[in-house]
Amino acid sequence: MQHTLLEYIPEKAIPEIIELLDHDKLSVKVKSERKTRHGDYKRLPNGNHQITINSNLNHYRFLITLIHEIAHFEAYKNYGRFIKPHGIEWKRTFQHLMLPFINPEIFPLELLPLLAKHFKNPKASSDTDVKLAYALKQFDVPNDKTFIFEVPLHTSFKIYNGRVFQKGEKRRTRYECVEIKTGKIYLFNANVEVDLITSN
Repeated sequence: MQHTLLEYIPEKAIPEIIELLDHDKLSVKVKSERKTRHGDYKRLPNGNHQITINSNLNHYRFLITLIHEIAHFEAYKNYGRFIKPHGIEWKRTFQHLMLPFINPEIFPLELLPLLAKHFKNPKASSDTDVKLAYALKQFDVPNDKTFIFEVPLHTSFKIYNGRVFQKGEKRRTRYECVEIKTGKIYLFNANVEVDLITSN
């Protein structure tokens, strides 16, 4: 376990993570990229618990996602199975588990104030925190993806499943985008990553 985790999370976080995962009914599996989620947690039919995390995440996003999923396990263990998945019990557990990691030995200085702000009221996904998600992306392997907020108005773009949209106006925190094929309007978070479609 320790050798595997060394590949995916900051080295200084290893001892604390090993301690959190020291439970004979909890296993962690690293999976190939899933477009719709960074990780997940589930209770297996045999009573064991399993966490899966995408292998393509940078060290800092992997660590946040891992603790997010450990918080699901801990909340289940402490409060039972009838709590809301991202309700107050999970939020408090996530905050408590994350606190020891928010320090400059583990995260770069530029991420610390964003993490501190985010964990005052953690959301179901850190991706909905546009500033934090954008800051975390700076540590990804470079790619040719573009954030929605960087796409010029009325420009066409393609999402992971091949559907094509045209960017429209911003409505509060999200952008109205028209699906070219159906004419339907969808709302996109500002930091969704898309492929620009350039005209020849």
